[in-house]
Amino acid sequence: MSWLAAGYPWIKAAHIVSVMAWMAGMLYLPRLFVYHADAEPGSTLSETFKVMERRLLRGIINPAMIASMLFGGLLAATPGLVAWAEAWIWMKLAAVLGLVVAHHFFARWRKEFAEDRNTRPAKFYRQVNEVPTVLLIVIVIMVVVRPF
Repeated sequence: MSWLAAGYPWIKAAHIVSVMAWMAGMLYLPRLFVYHADAEPGSTLSETFKVMERRLLRGIINPAMIASMLFGGLLAATPGLVAWAEAWIWMKLAAVLGLVVAHHFFARWRKEFAEDRNTRPAKFYRQVNEVPTVLLIVIVIMVVVRPF
């Protein structure tokens, strides 16, 4: 486990980069859904959104989430880094779980759009677009401020 402590700055940097990429996608994908919901199914615009959504999810969001989990797990396993008896880490992990759940729903909705089966209005996706932002705020506060 000493290699974790020695590699800590690199692991932390990789975790931050992967989280930034994951969050960029998680903030952008529901915004694409907002516009896609108003596009006529089968139209050129709708087909363009399908390609953009698929590439964003498969090329950026999925790999970035996996990398975030991998590097975050390594950080959590670094001896002395996390005080597991404190509440902040559990609140952070709950918020991360919320992001994973949101990710799952976004992937499901992307598939519905790909199959021209979306039934939700643009307003729904505008509201959903706020979920990753709120979770991000909770995560950052828990990690930086550690209020509990």
